Amino acid sequence: MATNTVSNWFGNVISHPAVIVDAYHVEDIVAVMKDTVKYPAPVRAIGSNHSNPPCGVANGGTLIRMKMNQILAITEDTITVQAGAIQIDMAKALEVRNLQFYVNTEIGSLTAGSAAIAGTKDASFEGEYGQVGSYIIAVKMVLPNGDLMEVTEAARPDLMQMLRSSYGLFGIVYEVTYKIKSIIPMHVHHETFSLGDFLEALPSLKARGDSMFFYMFPFSDCITVEFRRYNPAATGAPNRIAWELRNHIWGTSGPKLGYEVTKNIAEPHVRYGIIDAFNDSWRVTLETIVHSDNTHACDQTIYYPPVSNDSRYTFTLFAFPEEEYPATLAEFWQFVKDYYQQTGYRTNLLYVGYCIAKDQQSLFSYSYDGNVMTIDPVSTANDGWDTFLDVYNQWCSDRNGVPLLNQTPNLTAAIIRKAYGPDRIARFLAMRQQFDPQNRLMNPYFTQLFS
Repeated sequence: MATNTVSNWFGNVISHPAVIVDAYHVEDIVAVMKDTVKYPAPVRAIGSNHSNPPCGVANGGTLIRMKMNQILAITEDTITVQAGAIQIDMAKALEVRNLQFYVNTEIGSLTAGSAAIAGTKDASFEGEYGQVGSYIIAVKMVLPNGDLMEVTEAARPDLMQMLRSSYGLFGIVYEVTYKIKSIIPMHVHHETFSLGDFLEALPSLKARGDSMFFYMFPFSDCITVEFRRYNPAATGAPNRIAWELRNHIWGTSGPKLGYEVTKNIAEPHVRYGIIDAFNDSWRVTLETIVHSDNTHACDQTIYYPPVSNDSRYTFTLFAFPEEEYPATLAEFWQFVKDYYQQTGYRTNLLYVGYCIAKDQQSLFSYSYDGNVMTIDPVSTANDGWDTFLDVYNQWCSDRNGVPLLNQTPNLTAAIIRKAYGPDRIARFLAMRQQFDPQNRLMNPYFTQLFS
């Protein structure tokens, strides 16, 4: 049987499905599920295909590319869309109605189907969750036998909890309903600390009640904190320039510079000197320009082109218990410096981090047991990245780090078992078996992780 070649958005995860199906109607998905000869297993569905691990790989099987992308209905507190609708298009449609998502995540090409069944990351606002899926309250999906099923949070909260972390292993989602709210003006500003000053100030920074996102520069001993909070008293037109500038640096010029410098300058001292100087200017820009009492949260969302270019970047993620984070971050500062001295490798961009509230809306939530804070290396996958990931993953696991199955590459079954615990994994697999007894949706990546 002939095979095709499909890569993820970054280009480092390759899939060779025997069959590719572009799903424009739910009937296209039903046909795949019902004809096991024409459409062999594993059956996997993808949207914009941004996952770093091989979640959507369907070697020798059937790959469904979700083309159903219509907004179906908007009410004062919900939006219902087809699974291929992307975050930035939905956010813009809500904004003209003076509405917004609870979680306005960075990756604008995130599809609703992926958000419904996979992990995301964003710093939590006070009293709110930080994961997009936590505000998805209903899904419709095609089961492995071709039947249609609707699940709502109101009727089956237990099943919704599992579906939010099902990664397409229960069925193929084709329709999604989000809980939304009215737009509230948002304040943003940035402050930079040395590591020592940051750790000393951290209790008081948390006491502010702001959402916090970190830009971390261990080789310059700097952490720039992005503080966000709702500011309903704001008046006048929102500042649209602040986020536009931040997004351009974060999503375009920063990765492009990291790629070009790595490609063209062999001398590490010169290469990283240029990167560190760029990061110095980035911090100044964040502190002086990305500062406003009145912005729209949806402006944080970045449009990424369907086909990646030299501005593409990749990343990994581990979340750590909030109470252990100060010690872990101090150790991490030393870890990356030691690793660079010993191997000559460091990431060619930066490291970021999020503060995420306790959240049990998803069975495999990385903040299931309590508030967490993350450490997320970011890179253009410069030489040495994959080897670094293997070492970093074990370093994080040894310090009670919890990964994301779709955003943390090079995971092992042992890391997953330690992070999520055998009881939660067993519950998930038992329920999954009821939906997919023939393992039609299970690819080798998930087979290995759940072995």
